[in-house]
Amino acid sequence: MALHSNSMQVYGYDLLLGLIAAFYVFMVPYTKVEESFNVQAMHDILYHRHHIEKYDHLEFPGVVPRTFIGSLLVSALASPFVLAANLLQFPKIYSLYLVRLVLGCIILSSLRFFRIQIRKNFGSQVEAFFVILTAIQFHMLFYCTRPLPNILAFGLVNLAYGYWFQRRFYAALNSLVFATFVFRCDILLLVSPLGLELLLSRSISLPKAVISCLIAALFCIGLTAMVDSVMWRKMLWPELEVFWFNSVLNRSSEWGTHSFHWYFTSALPRSLLAAYPLFVLGLLLDRRIMFYVIPVLSFVMLYSKLPHKELRFIISSLPIFNLSAAIAATRIYNNRKKGLWKYLYIAMLGLFLISLGCTIFTFMASYENYPSGYALKALHKMGHLKKNSNEVWVHVDTFSAMNGISRFCENHEPWRYSKEEGISLQEFQRRNFTYLLSEHAQINGYKCLLSTKGFSGARLHAGFPPISLVKKPKVYVHGNAKNEEIIHRRWPGC
Repeated sequence: MALHSNSMQVYGYDLLLGLIAAFYVFMVPYTKVEESFNVQAMHDILYHRHHIEKYDHLEFPGVVPRTFIGSLLVSALASPFVLAANLLQFPKIYSLYLVRLVLGCIILSSLRFFRIQIRKNFGSQVEAFFVILTAIQFHMLFYCTRPLPNILAFGLVNLAYGYWFQRRFYAALNSLVFATFVFRCDILLLVSPLGLELLLSRSISLPKAVISCLIAALFCIGLTAMVDSVMWRKMLWPELEVFWFNSVLNRSSEWGTHSFHWYFTSALPRSLLAAYPLFVLGLLLDRRIMFYVIPVLSFVMLYSKLPHKELRFIISSLPIFNLSAAIAATRIYNNRKKGLWKYLYIAMLGLFLISLGCTIFTFMASYENYPSGYALKALHKMGHLKKNSNEVWVHVDTFSAMNGISRFCENHEPWRYSKEEGISLQEFQRRNFTYLLSEHAQINGYKCLLSTKGFSGARLHAGFPPISLVKKPKVYVHGNAKNEEIIHRRWPGC
């Protein structure tokens, strides 16, 4: 009976985390430029299949090449559901929901594997608080369905954490090697301190570790080179080029820089919320957790040396920090009726409520952060031409392509789409586009039909809630002024 109860509890945790992640998918289905390679690759694999010459990456290769391995895996698992959606003639946007949900299942399954090891090593109460802390944070469950290289690597890192807790140290290292050589070369910054700690603690032997990791590395290089050379139509190991671009040339700094302490003073507080102070307390209350925290903390510190910083770069560190916080939360809960502990318990409950409030606000801001996706949706709803419907050409400018639009957002014929770059505002008059999606409010030869607002900041004020979103027009939909059917139709206006 107890075993049945524990099983139901575990599946309840899966359901809770899965429902929150799915909620984020359905409420914010659109994707940003950072996700563009994998999301376009998934679309092309599902819709163009073996016709590689039609794939988006050949026309828009991006700054550095990325591997197709993650996209192929997710697309293969999603393909039966996408086929059913196509047979039912659902719009392509439903396929975007499906691939993101499949990716979320993969990542949350790997997190479940790690979570089970938490229960076996630290107890069911620590597991419960680990789930609570994860649920009231925003970033991990929001990002777990987003087709980023960081998230594909995150799944393997979760597996590595699980193997680490099982004391299957070579399997843990091999999982991280796979993540490093295929998805994100920066996971090397996690492999190195973890391997060093395992060597110093005599958990592994150096010769066996070198042989094991070398075999795994050669397999990974062979796999990614074989697959990606076919898809990119040239001999290629994508992560080697990424490593050269980011680490050797340090070109990533062109996308902005932050100070050394930014991860500790901005990214981690925003992502961990209540778990941030609890994580520090956990280190003091249970010495066992130091063995697991030191390599992960070293990973974040090593990454801090790179001037270009983003929260998603260190998302792989969050589960271990949440574990330390869950240990502290468990100790506070179990001693909540004693002396000073009861005040800590009240403070902890307050932190949980603050975390939930921050998560709701961050979600609202994220919901407003994909203006071009909403603009194209509105255009599809209102902009079909009845009289002359052979072709409806929509030009998507660079800003719009970066802020919510992917191939999954496109409708079937007679709709046609262009992402041609380098067209000046004056040249649009000579082009016969039916509609334009642009960051510019005025374009000669076109009438502004509607605009969509996007997140622009936050404002403090008296009252409740004390903080509100600031939204400004971000994307404008223009119609060709020569087309009378467009001009005489009733539009929301700009």
